[in-house]
Amino acid sequence: MEPLRSAALLSPAPTSLSCDLLPSTRPLCRSWRSLPCRHPARRDFLFFCCANTSTGPSPTKQQPATPISFGFNSLKETLTVNVASAEGRALDVPLARPFTIASSRLDRVTNVAVRVELRNGSVGWGEVPVLPSVTEKNQSDALAVAATACSALVHSLPMTLGDVLSEVGRLLPGHDFASVRAGVEMALIDAAANSIRIPLWRLFGGASNSITTDITIPIVSPSEAAELAAKYCRQGFSTLKLKVGKDLNSDIEVLTAIRSVHPECSFILDANEGYKAHQAIEVLDNLHAMGVIPILFEQPVHRDNWEGLRLVSHVAKDKYGVSIAADESCKSVNDANKIIQGNLAHVINVKLAKLGVVGALEIINIAREAGIALMIGGMVETRLAMGFAGHLAAGLGCFSFIDLDTPLLLAEDPVIGGYEASGPVYKFNNSSGQGGFLHWDNV
Repeated sequence: MEPLRSAALLSPAPTSLSCDLLPSTRPLCRSWRSLPCRHPARRDFLFFCCANTSTGPSPTKQQPATPISFGFNSLKETLTVNVASAEGRALDVPLARPFTIASSRLDRVTNVAVRVELRNGSVGWGEVPVLPSVTEKNQSDALAVAATACSALVHSLPMTLGDVLSEVGRLLPGHDFASVRAGVEMALIDAAANSIRIPLWRLFGGASNSITTDITIPIVSPSEAAELAAKYCRQGFSTLKLKVGKDLNSDIEVLTAIRSVHPECSFILDANEGYKAHQAIEVLDNLHAMGVIPILFEQPVHRDNWEGLRLVSHVAKDKYGVSIAADESCKSVNDANKIIQGNLAHVINVKLAKLGVVGALEIINIAREAGIALMIGGMVETRLAMGFAGHLAAGLGCFSFIDLDTPLLLAEDPVIGGYEASGPVYKFNNSSGQGGFLHWDNV
């Protein structure tokens, strides 16, 4: 295989697939040379619905075209991509209020938007989240790395989607490049889905076309926390994720204040590595005395404190029935295997920005085979990245906890189209790809 030098959806190759046709404004029949064109006189059709010929209808009995899920694995193997242009630009969006966690504080999003256009005219969008305490990249570094990857895509030869994603993984390896890798992968997959006119949630399995997210209350004063909790209660959010881990006593005061205005809500605690093991256990003891049991406790200790994570996990589950989630501790497939084999946590938090899309799917498969619960979350991102992750979560339908709320925390929404949000519920329609885009000239 040629090294990575390019990627626009051109053709599914195997003869084991037969395709129905849907009207298109683009003459693509000649690009799908390995498949028989049932209407050779008509050049305004796009192959869309695919089925195995051994089980599909007889060619002599035409069936109405019905949009179905092609399947991501099939897409990787059967579709060739060829990139015409690719570019990353700064994506700066102010937050409605400062977002403070145990390890950092943000006043605005300083991410990178990625746009990929294929030679068939299809466009895909991705987003590179920048949160230095997690992604280990500032915006300038992310822009430079994204530029290198985009240049490689434009100068590459046509290859299957799976091969180009593998080459992106080789060009941008490991955790240090994961957020840029995720943004580039998102854009390529979105462009591919747009080429065959299928929404991402169908491409990833079609389990559902909607998700329900929690919403986050950052580290704030007790009065501010109570104000936010009351607001989110009115908006229909039943699960609040509370950022803790900076000051043990203040955390308890905030929890008490929130409980007073939203007594029926479910709690997720997220310490972002802020506690020692004994402090995390003390928090659970204090909450139990208040009659409060969180449904999940995320990353209570430092990412490399494996013994501390194991101790908190065992005490939390055995004493209070509380599940512990590994977030910052799970940055790779090796980490996931270590967590599963060592029984170090009960839930793995999957984030595209720390794993990439392909890496996230690999860990999802490992966790599902092992029977460990899954959470999907993100950094502080716009509806580009959160939309992609939401499509993934809806399509797979395997996540016990969904934390994709950060677009709701922004002062502005730069994304046009995409999913519709009604309180905690995100609804995905049948628009192809993720359905959202940016006015590129304004970025």
